[in-house]
Amino acid sequence: MNIADALDRNVIFFPDNEALVDGGRRWTYREFRRDADRFAHALTDLGVGHGDRVGLFMGNCAEFAIAFYGALKVGAIVVSLSSMCKCGEIEYMVTHSTPRVLVVGGANLGEVPARAAIPSVEHVVVVGGGAGGPADHAFWDLLAGRPDHFATVYTDREEGAEIIYTGGTTGAAKGVLLTHGNVVSNTNTNVHLTGLTPEDRLICFLPLYHSFAQNFIFNVCVNRGATLVILPKFEVESVLRTMREERVTRWYAVPTIYIMVLDVPDADEAFAHVNYCFSAAASMPVEVARRWKERFGLVINEGYGLTESTPSATYNHQYRHKAGTVGTPIDNVEVQIWDADNRPLPPGEVGEIVIKGPNVMKGYYNNPEATAAALVDGWLKTGDVGVMDEEGYITLVDRLKDMVNSAGLKIWPREVEEVLYQHEAVLECAVIGVPDPVYGETVKACVVVRPGVELCADDIVSYCKARLASYKAPRIVEFMEALPKSPAGKILKTELRKTAGEKA
Repeated sequence: MNIADALDRNVIFFPDNEALVDGGRRWTYREFRRDADRFAHALTDLGVGHGDRVGLFMGNCAEFAIAFYGALKVGAIVVSLSSMCKCGEIEYMVTHSTPRVLVVGGANLGEVPARAAIPSVEHVVVVGGGAGGPADHAFWDLLAGRPDHFATVYTDREEGAEIIYTGGTTGAAKGVLLTHGNVVSNTNTNVHLTGLTPEDRLICFLPLYHSFAQNFIFNVCVNRGATLVILPKFEVESVLRTMREERVTRWYAVPTIYIMVLDVPDADEAFAHVNYCFSAAASMPVEVARRWKERFGLVINEGYGLTESTPSATYNHQYRHKAGTVGTPIDNVEVQIWDADNRPLPPGEVGEIVIKGPNVMKGYYNNPEATAAALVDGWLKTGDVGVMDEEGYITLVDRLKDMVNSAGLKIWPREVEEVLYQHEAVLECAVIGVPDPVYGETVKACVVVRPGVELCADDIVSYCKARLASYKAPRIVEFMEALPKSPAGKILKTELRKTAGEKA
Protein backbone atom coordinates (compact mmCIF):
# COMPACT_ATOMS: atom_id res chain seq x y z
CA MET A 1 0.00 0.00 0.00
CA ASN A 2 1.08 3.58 -0.64
CA ILE A 3 -0.85 6.86 -0.47
CA ALA A 4 0.85 7.77 -3.75
CA ASP A 5 -1.21 5.08 -5.52
CA ALA A 6 -3.86 7.78 -5.96
CA LEU A 7 -1.49 9.96 -7.94
CA ASP A 8 -0.45 7.06 -10.17
CA ARG A 9 -4.09 6.13 -10.68
CA ASN A 10 -5.04 9.65 -11.74
CA VAL A 11 -2.51 9.59 -14.54
CA ILE A 12 -4.45 6.64 -15.97
CA PHE A 13 -7.95 8.06 -15.48
CA PHE A 14 -7.54 11.87 -15.46
CA PRO A 15 -4.12 12.69 -16.96
CA ASP A 16 -5.19 16.08 -18.32
CA ASN A 17 -7.25 17.19 -15.30
CA GLU A 18 -5.74 20.21 -13.64
CA ALA A 19 -4.13 18.98 -10.43
CA LEU A 20 -2.39 22.01 -8.94
CA VAL A 21 -2.90 25.75 -9.38
CA ASP A 22 -0.36 27.98 -7.64
CA GLY A 23 -0.73 31.56 -8.83
CA GLY A 24 0.12 31.58 -12.51
CA ARG A 25 1.65 28.09 -12.37
CA ARG A 26 -0.42 25.03 -13.29
CA TRP A 27 0.11 21.28 -13.35
CA THR A 28 -2.04 18.57 -14.86
CA TYR A 29 -2.02 15.21 -13.09
CA ARG A 30 0.42 13.90 -15.72
CA GLU A 31 2.76 16.83 -14.98
CA PHE A 32 2.28 16.56 -11.21
CA ARG A 33 3.31 12.91 -11.18
CA ARG A 34 6.20 13.61 -13.55
CA ASP A 35 7.67 16.15 -11.11
CA ALA A 36 6.93 13.97 -8.06
CA ASP A 37 8.72 11.09 -9.81
CA ARG A 38 11.69 13.30 -10.64
CA PHE A 39 11.89 14.30 -6.98
CA ALA A 40 11.70 10.63 -5.99
CA HIS A 41 14.70 9.90 -8.23
CA ALA A 42 16.54 12.85 -6.68
CA LEU A 43 15.86 11.57 -3.16
CA THR A 44 17.10 8.11 -4.13
CA ASP A 45 20.32 9.64 -5.44
CA LEU A 46 20.67 11.53 -2.15
CA GLY A 47 20.50 8.22 -0.30
CA VAL A 48 16.89 8.38 0.92
CA GLY A 49 15.05 5.07 0.98
CA HIS A 50 12.22 3.09 2.52
CA GLY A 51 11.51 4.19 6.10
CA ASP A 52 13.76 7.27 6.04
CA ARG A 53 12.32 10.66 6.96
CA VAL A 54 12.07 13.73 4.71
CA GLY A 55 11.26 17.05 6.40
CA LEU A 56 9.14 19.73 4.71
CA PHE A 57 9.61 23.20 6.21
CA MET A 58 7.83 25.70 3.97
CA GLY A 59 4.60 27.56 3.40
CA ASN A 60 1.85 26.56 0.97
CA CYS A 61 3.13 26.07 -2.57
CA ALA A 62 3.06 23.51 -5.37
CA GLU A 63 6.55 22.35 -4.38
CA PHE A 64 5.15 21.13 -1.05
CA ALA A 65 2.73 18.85 -2.95
CA ILE A 66 5.45 17.60 -5.31
CA ALA A 67 7.96 16.91 -2.53
CA PHE A 68 5.25 15.27 -0.40
CA TYR A 69 4.30 12.72 -3.05
CA GLY A 70 7.87 12.26 -4.24
CA ALA A 71 8.94 11.30 -0.71
CA LEU A 72 5.99 8.92 -0.33
CA LYS A 73 6.85 7.24 -3.62
CA VAL A 74 10.27 6.16 -2.32
CA GLY A 75 8.64 4.75 0.82
CA ALA A 76 9.89 7.58 3.03
CA ILE A 77 7.96 9.23 5.88
CA VAL A 78 7.05 12.89 5.35
CA VAL A 79 7.70 15.08 8.40
CA SER A 80 5.58 18.25 8.24
CA LEU A 81 7.12 21.21 10.06
CA SER A 82 5.16 24.41 10.64
CA SER A 83 6.44 27.28 8.53
CA MET A 84 5.71 29.52 11.54
CA CYS A 85 8.30 27.76 13.71
CA LYS A 86 11.52 29.39 14.79
CA CYS A 87 15.02 27.94 14.87
CA GLY A 88 14.83 26.40 18.36
CA GLU A 89 11.52 24.70 17.61
CA ILE A 90 12.82 23.34 14.31
CA GLU A 91 15.94 22.04 16.04
CA TYR A 92 13.80 20.12 18.54
CA MET A 93 11.51 18.57 15.89
CA VAL A 94 14.31 17.72 13.47
CA THR A 95 16.45 16.21 16.23
CA HIS A 96 13.40 14.19 17.33
CA SER A 97 12.36 12.91 13.88
CA THR A 98 15.87 12.68 12.31
CA PRO A 99 15.11 13.40 8.64
CA ARG A 100 17.95 12.83 6.19
CA VAL A 101 16.74 15.56 3.82
CA LEU A 102 15.13 18.88 4.71
CA VAL A 103 13.17 20.75 2.03
CA VAL A 104 12.94 24.40 3.05
CA GLY A 105 11.12 27.43 1.66
CA GLY A 106 13.39 30.34 0.80
CA ALA A 107 11.64 32.51 3.40
CA ASN A 108 12.40 29.88 6.07
CA LEU A 109 16.11 29.36 5.43
CA GLY A 110 17.07 31.76 8.21
CA GLU A 111 15.39 29.48 10.76
CA VAL A 112 17.31 26.36 9.76
CA PRO A 113 19.59 25.40 12.68
CA ALA A 114 23.33 25.00 12.27
CA ARG A 115 24.11 21.59 10.80
CA ALA A 116 26.00 20.54 13.90
CA ALA A 117 22.72 20.88 15.84
CA ILE A 118 20.79 18.65 13.40
CA PRO A 119 23.30 15.89 12.54
CA SER A 120 20.76 13.62 10.82
CA VAL A 121 20.25 16.16 8.00
CA GLU A 122 22.56 15.30 5.12
CA HIS A 123 21.02 17.63 2.53
CA VAL A 124 19.05 20.89 2.64
CA VAL A 125 17.00 21.62 -0.48
CA VAL A 126 15.71 25.16 -0.94
CA VAL A 127 12.46 26.13 -2.69
CA GLY A 128 12.42 29.59 -4.20
CA GLY A 129 16.14 30.25 -4.02
CA GLY A 130 19.55 29.02 -5.09
CA ALA A 131 22.05 26.74 -3.41
CA GLY A 132 24.36 28.42 -0.96
CA GLY A 133 24.48 29.19 2.75
CA PRO A 134 22.47 26.51 4.56
CA ALA A 135 21.12 25.15 1.25
CA ASP A 136 22.95 22.36 -0.58
CA HIS A 137 20.57 22.20 -3.55
CA ALA A 138 17.97 24.33 -5.31
CA PHE A 139 14.69 22.42 -5.69
CA TRP A 140 14.15 22.73 -9.43
CA ASP A 141 17.87 22.33 -10.23
CA LEU A 142 17.78 19.05 -8.30
CA LEU A 143 14.90 17.79 -10.47
CA ALA A 144 16.41 18.85 -13.79
CA GLY A 145 17.35 15.95 -16.06
CA ARG A 146 15.87 13.25 -13.81
CA PRO A 147 13.79 10.44 -15.35
CA ASP A 148 10.06 11.11 -15.68
CA HIS A 149 8.93 7.84 -14.11
CA PHE A 150 9.60 6.25 -10.72
CA ALA A 151 8.11 2.92 -9.66
CA THR A 152 6.24 3.54 -6.39
CA VAL A 153 7.62 1.59 -3.43
CA TYR A 154 4.88 -0.39 -1.68
CA THR A 155 4.76 -0.66 2.10
CA ASP A 156 2.67 -2.44 4.69
CA ARG A 157 -0.50 -0.56 5.61
CA GLU A 158 0.77 -0.24 9.20
CA GLU A 159 4.01 1.47 8.16
CA GLY A 160 4.48 5.18 8.77
CA ALA A 161 3.65 7.71 6.05
CA GLU A 162 3.37 11.06 7.83
CA ILE A 163 4.64 12.67 11.01
CA ILE A 164 2.65 15.79 11.87
CA TYR A 165 3.67 17.74 14.94
CA THR A 166 0.99 18.92 17.32
CA GLY A 167 1.02 22.49 18.55
CA GLY A 168 2.78 21.70 21.80
CA THR A 169 0.51 23.98 23.85
CA THR A 170 0.84 21.68 26.87
CA GLY A 171 4.56 20.99 26.62
CA ALA A 172 6.95 19.84 23.91
CA ALA A 173 5.32 19.22 20.52
CA LYS A 174 4.46 15.56 19.87
CA GLY A 175 4.97 13.96 16.46
CA VAL A 176 1.79 12.13 15.43
CA LEU A 177 2.77 9.09 13.34
CA LEU A 178 0.10 8.27 10.75
CA THR A 179 0.32 5.17 8.59
CA HIS A 180 -0.49 4.59 4.92
CA GLY A 181 -3.52 2.63 6.12
CA ASN A 182 -4.68 5.56 8.28
CA VAL A 183 -4.51 8.07 5.43
CA VAL A 184 -5.89 5.84 2.66
CA SER A 185 -8.82 4.77 4.84
CA ASN A 186 -9.61 8.34 5.87
CA THR A 187 -9.30 9.87 2.41
CA ASN A 188 -11.42 7.13 0.79
CA THR A 189 -14.13 7.68 3.39
CA ASN A 190 -14.08 11.46 3.06
CA VAL A 191 -14.35 11.29 -0.73
CA HIS A 192 -17.42 9.13 -0.26
CA LEU A 193 -19.01 11.24 2.48
CA THR A 194 -18.45 14.63 0.87
CA GLY A 195 -19.41 13.61 -2.67
CA LEU A 196 -16.22 15.01 -4.21
CA THR A 197 -15.88 14.66 -8.00
CA PRO A 198 -12.96 15.05 -10.45
CA GLU A 199 -14.66 18.22 -11.72
CA ASP A 200 -14.44 19.94 -8.32
CA ARG A 201 -11.99 22.75 -7.60
CA LEU A 202 -10.86 23.03 -3.97
CA ILE A 203 -9.28 26.12 -2.46
CA CYS A 204 -6.53 25.63 0.11
CA PHE A 205 -5.25 28.63 2.08
CA LEU A 206 -5.03 26.70 5.35
CA PRO A 207 -1.48 25.46 6.11
CA LEU A 208 -0.55 22.24 4.31
CA TYR A 209 1.62 21.14 7.22
CA HIS A 210 -1.57 20.92 9.33
CA SER A 211 -3.61 17.71 9.35
CA PHE A 212 -6.87 19.37 8.24
CA ALA A 213 -5.36 20.84 5.07
CA GLN A 214 -2.91 18.00 4.44
CA ASN A 215 -5.30 15.09 4.70
CA PHE A 216 -8.87 16.40 4.45
CA ILE A 217 -8.21 18.90 1.63
CA PHE A 218 -4.96 18.03 -0.20
CA ASN A 219 -4.88 14.22 0.02
CA VAL A 220 -8.65 13.90 -0.46
CA CYS A 221 -8.34 16.11 -3.56
CA VAL A 222 -5.58 13.93 -5.03
CA ASN A 223 -7.47 10.78 -4.09
CA ARG A 224 -10.37 11.88 -6.32
CA GLY A 225 -8.45 13.58 -9.13
CA ALA A 226 -9.89 17.04 -8.43
CA THR A 227 -8.09 20.40 -8.64
CA LEU A 228 -6.26 22.02 -5.71
CA VAL A 229 -6.03 25.82 -5.87
CA ILE A 230 -3.20 26.76 -3.51
CA LEU A 231 -2.81 30.10 -1.75
CA PRO A 232 0.03 30.93 0.65
CA LYS A 233 -2.34 32.08 3.42
CA PHE A 234 -5.73 33.59 4.11
CA GLU A 235 -5.97 37.19 2.97
CA VAL A 236 -9.61 37.94 2.38
CA GLU A 237 -9.31 40.04 -0.81
CA SER A 238 -6.85 37.65 -2.46
CA VAL A 239 -8.90 34.59 -1.50
CA LEU A 240 -12.20 35.99 -2.79
CA ARG A 241 -10.59 37.19 -6.03
CA THR A 242 -9.00 33.79 -6.60
CA MET A 243 -12.32 32.05 -5.96
CA ARG A 244 -13.97 34.13 -8.67
CA GLU A 245 -11.15 33.69 -11.18
CA GLU A 246 -10.67 29.96 -10.60
CA ARG A 247 -14.39 29.16 -10.28
CA VAL A 248 -13.82 27.37 -6.96
CA THR A 249 -16.55 24.85 -6.07
CA ARG A 250 -15.41 23.74 -2.59
CA TRP A 251 -14.70 25.98 0.37
CA TYR A 252 -12.83 24.79 3.48
CA ALA A 253 -12.24 27.07 6.43
CA VAL A 254 -12.32 27.37 10.21
CA PRO A 255 -14.99 29.25 12.20
CA THR A 256 -12.95 32.43 12.58
CA ILE A 257 -12.63 32.73 8.78
CA TYR A 258 -16.36 32.16 8.28
CA ILE A 259 -16.95 35.02 10.71
CA MET A 260 -14.56 37.29 8.79
CA VAL A 261 -16.16 36.54 5.42
CA LEU A 262 -19.64 37.24 6.77
CA ASP A 263 -18.42 40.76 7.49
CA VAL A 264 -17.33 41.36 3.85
CA PRO A 265 -20.17 43.13 1.97
CA ASP A 266 -19.23 42.01 -1.57
CA ALA A 267 -18.25 38.39 -0.87
CA ASP A 268 -21.32 36.84 -2.50
CA GLU A 269 -19.97 36.76 -6.07
CA ALA A 270 -16.97 34.70 -4.98
CA PHE A 271 -19.32 31.91 -3.88
CA ALA A 272 -21.26 31.79 -7.17
CA HIS A 273 -19.83 28.36 -8.07
CA VAL A 274 -19.42 26.95 -4.55
CA ASN A 275 -21.55 23.88 -3.90
CA TYR A 276 -19.99 22.70 -0.64
CA CYS A 277 -18.72 24.33 2.55
CA PHE A 278 -16.87 22.60 5.39
CA SER A 279 -15.62 23.75 8.76
CA ALA A 280 -13.28 22.06 11.21
CA ALA A 281 -10.46 22.66 13.75
CA ALA A 282 -12.88 24.30 16.23
CA SER A 283 -16.60 24.19 17.03
CA MET A 284 -18.79 26.21 14.68
CA PRO A 285 -21.12 28.54 16.62
CA VAL A 286 -24.73 27.74 15.72
CA GLU A 287 -25.51 31.42 15.15
CA VAL A 288 -22.67 31.77 12.62
CA ALA A 289 -23.85 28.69 10.71
CA ARG A 290 -27.39 30.11 10.63
CA ARG A 291 -26.23 33.48 9.26
CA TRP A 292 -24.04 31.76 6.65
CA LYS A 293 -26.90 29.66 5.28
CA GLU A 294 -29.23 32.65 5.30
CA ARG A 295 -26.78 34.74 3.27
CA PHE A 296 -25.12 32.24 0.91
CA GLY A 297 -27.73 29.48 0.82
CA LEU A 298 -25.06 26.95 1.78
CA VAL A 299 -25.03 24.58 4.74
CA ILE A 300 -21.77 24.53 6.67
CA ASN A 301 -20.90 20.85 6.86
CA GLU A 302 -19.04 19.94 10.01
CA GLY A 303 -17.03 17.02 11.20
CA TYR A 304 -14.93 16.22 14.19
CA GLY A 305 -11.50 14.78 14.62
CA LEU A 306 -7.92 15.60 15.47
CA THR A 307 -4.47 15.03 14.06
CA GLU A 308 -4.35 11.71 15.90
CA SER A 309 -7.43 10.51 13.95
CA THR A 310 -6.03 11.47 10.50
CA PRO A 311 -8.12 13.77 11.13
CA SER A 312 -11.75 12.71 10.53
CA ALA A 313 -13.76 10.73 13.09
CA THR A 314 -17.33 11.99 12.64
CA TYR A 315 -19.31 13.72 9.89
CA ASN A 316 -22.59 15.64 9.88
CA HIS A 317 -24.21 14.16 6.79
CA GLN A 318 -25.89 16.40 4.24
CA TYR A 319 -28.78 13.97 3.88
CA ARG A 320 -29.42 13.86 7.65
CA HIS A 321 -27.91 17.06 8.96
CA LYS A 322 -28.39 17.92 12.64
CA ALA A 323 -27.51 21.53 13.34
CA GLY A 324 -25.26 22.03 16.34
CA THR A 325 -23.76 18.53 16.16
CA VAL A 326 -20.67 17.14 14.48
CA GLY A 327 -22.63 14.17 13.12
CA THR A 328 -22.10 10.46 13.54
CA PRO A 329 -18.98 8.26 13.34
CA ILE A 330 -17.56 7.88 9.83
CA ASP A 331 -17.31 4.52 8.03
CA ASN A 332 -15.57 1.76 10.03
CA VAL A 333 -14.98 4.05 13.03
CA GLU A 334 -16.40 3.68 16.54
CA VAL A 335 -16.94 6.60 18.90
CA GLN A 336 -17.93 6.32 22.55
CA ILE A 337 -18.37 8.69 25.48
CA TRP A 338 -16.40 7.61 28.57
CA ASP A 339 -16.52 8.62 32.21
CA ALA A 340 -13.43 9.39 34.30
CA ASP A 341 -12.90 5.64 34.92
CA ASN A 342 -12.84 4.78 31.18
CA ARG A 343 -16.33 3.27 31.24
CA PRO A 344 -18.79 3.87 28.36
CA LEU A 345 -21.67 6.21 29.18
CA PRO A 346 -25.24 5.92 27.85
CA PRO A 347 -26.77 8.43 25.39
CA GLY A 348 -27.34 11.84 26.92
CA GLU A 349 -24.47 11.61 29.41
CA VAL A 350 -21.54 14.02 29.17
CA GLY A 351 -18.01 12.58 29.12
CA GLU A 352 -14.76 12.25 27.18
CA ILE A 353 -14.93 11.39 23.48
CA VAL A 354 -12.91 8.30 22.55
CA ILE A 355 -12.28 6.93 19.05
CA LYS A 356 -11.37 3.50 17.64
CA GLY A 357 -10.83 2.51 14.01
CA PRO A 358 -8.49 2.47 11.00
CA ASN A 359 -8.05 6.24 11.31
CA VAL A 360 -6.39 6.15 14.74
CA MET A 361 -2.67 6.96 14.70
CA LYS A 362 0.04 4.39 15.18
CA GLY A 363 1.29 6.49 18.08
CA TYR A 364 3.44 9.45 18.97
CA TYR A 365 6.79 9.07 17.23
CA ASN A 366 9.56 8.08 19.66
CA ASN A 367 7.30 8.84 22.62
CA PRO A 368 5.99 5.61 24.19
CA GLU A 369 4.83 7.30 27.40
CA ALA A 370 2.56 9.77 25.59
CA THR A 371 1.33 6.98 23.31
CA ALA A 372 0.39 4.80 26.28
CA ALA A 373 -1.52 7.68 27.87
CA ALA A 374 -3.47 8.45 24.69
CA LEU A 375 -4.25 4.90 23.49
CA VAL A 376 -6.19 2.59 25.84
CA ASP A 377 -6.96 -0.84 24.38
CA GLY A 378 -6.95 0.68 20.90
CA TRP A 379 -9.20 3.59 21.91
CA LEU A 380 -7.89 7.12 21.38
CA LYS A 381 -8.61 9.38 24.35
CA THR A 382 -9.21 12.80 22.79
CA GLY A 383 -9.39 15.11 25.77
CA ASP A 384 -12.61 16.52 24.28
CA VAL A 385 -15.91 16.47 26.13
CA GLY A 386 -19.09 15.56 24.30
CA VAL A 387 -22.49 13.94 24.45
CA MET A 388 -24.08 11.40 22.11
CA ASP A 389 -27.82 11.28 21.44
CA GLU A 390 -29.97 8.19 20.80
CA GLU A 391 -29.23 8.29 17.06
CA GLY A 392 -25.45 8.46 17.54
CA TYR A 393 -25.07 12.18 16.74
CA ILE A 394 -22.37 13.82 18.81
CA THR A 395 -22.41 17.32 20.23
CA LEU A 396 -19.12 18.83 21.36
CA VAL A 397 -19.24 20.36 24.81
CA ASP A 398 -15.67 21.59 25.23
CA ARG A 399 -12.09 20.62 25.92
CA LEU A 400 -11.57 18.92 29.29
CA LYS A 401 -8.81 21.39 30.09
CA ASP A 402 -11.06 24.38 29.23
CA MET A 403 -13.77 23.60 31.80
CA VAL A 404 -14.15 26.32 34.43
CA ASN A 405 -14.64 25.14 38.02
CA SER A 406 -16.20 28.02 39.94
CA ALA A 407 -16.91 27.14 43.59
CA GLY A 408 -17.45 23.53 42.55
CA LEU A 409 -19.82 24.40 39.69
CA LYS A 410 -18.81 23.19 36.22
CA ILE A 411 -19.04 25.78 33.46
CA TRP A 412 -18.35 24.87 29.83
CA PRO A 413 -17.01 27.93 27.93
CA ARG A 414 -18.62 26.89 24.66
CA GLU A 415 -22.11 27.27 26.16
CA VAL A 416 -21.32 30.87 27.10
CA GLU A 417 -19.73 31.55 23.71
CA GLU A 418 -22.83 30.32 21.87
CA VAL A 419 -24.86 32.93 23.77
CA LEU A 420 -22.35 35.70 23.09
CA TYR A 421 -22.36 35.01 19.35
CA GLN A 422 -26.10 35.78 19.34
CA HIS A 423 -25.34 39.37 20.41
CA GLU A 424 -25.44 41.50 17.28
CA ALA A 425 -22.45 43.61 18.39
CA VAL A 426 -20.11 40.65 19.03
CA LEU A 427 -17.81 39.77 16.13
CA GLU A 428 -15.66 37.18 17.93
CA CYS A 429 -15.35 35.88 21.47
CA ALA A 430 -13.57 33.38 23.65
CA VAL A 431 -14.45 32.40 27.20
CA ILE A 432 -11.82 31.18 29.66
CA GLY A 433 -11.47 30.47 33.36
CA VAL A 434 -9.18 32.73 35.39
CA PRO A 435 -8.03 32.36 39.03
CA ASP A 436 -10.31 33.82 41.68
CA PRO A 437 -9.41 34.09 45.41
CA VAL A 438 -12.97 33.29 46.52
CA TYR A 439 -14.39 30.92 43.89
CA GLY A 440 -11.17 29.23 42.77
CA GLU A 441 -11.95 30.15 39.17
CA THR A 442 -14.27 32.63 37.54
CA VAL A 443 -15.50 33.20 34.00
CA LYS A 444 -13.82 35.73 31.76
CA ALA A 445 -15.10 36.74 28.31
CA CYS A 446 -12.65 38.08 25.74
CA VAL A 447 -14.70 39.97 23.16
CA VAL A 448 -14.03 41.55 19.77
CA VAL A 449 -16.74 44.09 18.96
CA ARG A 450 -17.95 44.88 15.45
CA PRO A 451 -16.43 48.08 14.00
CA GLY A 452 -18.38 51.23 14.80
CA VAL A 453 -20.34 49.65 17.68
CA GLU A 454 -20.01 50.70 21.32
CA LEU A 455 -20.38 48.11 24.03
CA CYS A 456 -19.53 48.02 27.73
CA ALA A 457 -18.81 45.13 30.09
CA ASP A 458 -22.15 45.49 31.86
CA ASP A 459 -23.94 44.98 28.51
CA ILE A 460 -22.17 41.63 28.08
CA VAL A 461 -22.79 40.48 31.64
CA SER A 462 -26.48 41.37 31.69
CA TYR A 463 -27.00 39.85 28.22
CA CYS A 464 -25.57 36.53 29.44
CA LYS A 465 -27.43 36.59 32.77
CA ALA A 466 -30.71 36.97 30.89
CA ARG A 467 -29.98 33.75 28.96
CA LEU A 468 -27.89 31.61 31.32
CA ALA A 469 -27.77 30.64 34.96
CA SER A 470 -26.14 33.59 36.70
CA TYR A 471 -23.07 31.61 37.80
CA LYS A 472 -22.22 30.94 34.13
CA ALA A 473 -22.24 34.63 33.18
CA PRO A 474 -18.82 36.30 32.82
CA ARG A 475 -17.62 38.18 35.87
CA ILE A 476 -14.77 39.71 33.87
CA VAL A 477 -15.01 41.11 30.34
CA GLU A 478 -12.03 42.23 28.28
CA PHE A 479 -12.53 43.94 24.94
CA MET A 480 -9.79 43.14 22.44
CA GLU A 481 -8.94 44.25 18.90
CA ALA A 482 -8.25 40.64 17.90
CA LEU A 483 -8.02 37.20 19.49
CA PRO A 484 -4.74 35.25 19.28
CA LYS A 485 -4.94 32.47 16.69
CA SER A 486 -2.85 29.58 15.43
CA PRO A 487 -1.78 29.49 11.76
CA ALA A 488 -4.79 27.21 11.16
CA GLY A 489 -7.12 29.88 12.57
CA LYS A 490 -7.92 28.23 15.91
CA ILE A 491 -8.35 30.64 18.82
CA LEU A 492 -5.49 30.11 21.28
CA LYS A 493 -7.09 30.01 24.71
CA THR A 494 -3.73 29.03 26.18
CA GLU A 495 -2.42 32.46 25.19
CA LEU A 496 -5.49 34.18 26.63
CA ARG A 497 -5.05 32.35 29.95
CA LYS A 498 -1.36 33.20 30.00
CA THR A 499 -2.06 36.88 29.39
CA ALA A 500 -4.80 36.89 32.03
CA GLY A 501 -2.38 35.36 34.52
CA GLU A 502 0.27 38.00 33.76
CA LYS A 503 -2.27 40.79 34.21
CA ALA A 504 -3.43 39.30 37.49
